Amino acid sequence: MEVFEVGDRVCHDLYGLGTVTALDTHAVTVNFGEQSVRIKPPYAKLQHL
Repeated sequence: MEVFEVGDRVCHDLYGLGTVTALDTHAVTVNFGEQSVRIKPPYAKLQHL
């Protein structure tokens, strides 16, 4: 499973480019500009840039 850190730049198949803004044990929160989305594992559609 991928490991993300706050501040990581990421790309999501549906939401596009974003920045990780928060982490917890069950999900990462990514700011995609117009919206922030909480994404749960597995992170199949989320890749580091």
